[in-house]
Amino acid sequence: MLTLDHVVMPVRDAQATLKFYTEVLELPLVEAFSGDDWDGYPWLMMIFSLGGKQELVAVALKGAPQPDYRGVPVDARHYALAAASEADLDRWRGKLAEAGVDHWDEVHGEQSSIYFPDPDGVIFEITWPASRVPKLANPSALEAVRRWVKGTVAA
Repeated sequence: MLTLDHVVMPVRDAQATLKFYTEVLELPLVEAFSGDDWDGYPWLMMIFSLGGKQELVAVALKGAPQPDYRGVPVDARHYALAAASEADLDRWRGKLAEAGVDHWDEVHGEQSSIYFPDPDGVIFEITWPASRVPKLANPSALEAVRRWVKGTVAA
């Protein structure tokens, strides 16, 4: 079975990203690489550890056009991280408020989540408890996708 290794996100302001990821999110910067030609753009790659075997990778591309997500719900693209406990989720809520980061709360069944943007508008979620993901494929999930693709609302 595959496991998540890393996620790569384009960023505009490397300095603001570094400060936010290290000071607000408390992620260690574990590696940085740069070069002068990623499809014609000078680039900087910052690799932040998530404490296990996963990484968040922020890539600054000088002069590259920014993605246009107008018309798409702001949280339709987001990255979810799990808090260690309910008390830890509360700590994160306080830390975001103290840092002046706009955030909002949502409840999804048994999970409570805090959503917030990074300096580039990338939305993060911190949730508790962590998602419980089944290891086996779910035939009814496949059928729901097929119905949606055909134009029938999945029930």
